Amino acid sequence: MRSVLGFVMLLVISASAFAALEGISNTDAVGGLRQALNDGSLAAVAKLGVENGYFANPRVKIPLPPALQRIEGALRLAGMRKQADDLVLSMNRAAEAAAAQAKPLLVDAVKKMSVQDARKILTGGDTAGTEYFKRATQSQLTQRYLPIVKQATDRVGLAQQYNSLAGQGVHLGLIQQDQATIEGYVTRKALDGLYFMIGEQEKAFRQNPVGAASDIVRKVFGAIKR
Repeated sequence: MRSVLGFVMLLVISASAFAALEGISNTDAVGGLRQALNDGSLAAVAKLGVENGYFANPRVKIPLPPALQRIEGALRLAGMRKQADDLVLSMNRAAEAAAAQAKPLLVDAVKKMSVQDARKILTGGDTAGTEYFKRATQSQLTQRYLPIVKQATDRVGLAQQYNSLAGQGVHLGLIQQDQATIEGYVTRKALDGLYFMIGEQEKAFRQNPVGAASDIVRKVFGAIKR
């Protein structure tokens, strides 16, 4: 009964959202969404792709992999405090350096957005656009980030030591596969941070369309918010 009620409520909410857009043409709806997502995603990249964009932001700062976190105290007691600190800094610097790779792929994802995609995003949740970006860009961004991250983290001895041992840890079931290498772990966390920041930008223009820089964004999202 509860699941049926939930489904009915979803239909009511969706119908209400579509009704709000009835007075807006497909051209305006898609144009407003594209402008908003383009502005929001590029703003996120700009915030992350600078020195301390990750490192000084506690919401996206990349910590040591869990396997190293568990022995961080021991590393510091063993006189490896500097190595641990250097690794954390290098991981975040690598993410900051890789962030620029996201810009062309995000712009391209906006250009390729269909009318159907746009309508789903406009009537979806607060981060429906961000989820679209994730589906459209995550695989390609992973490929672009990895070599940049690897080049940066390979300079740190502790990263090399971790990589040499982590494979054995995965084989023994002590370390998860997505933490098998420093560069793989950092790439995943860097992209998590990117999509998180895009999501924050999306929430902002959905919640306050009046504050948007573009008239078309204010028109489209103002209609939905009413």
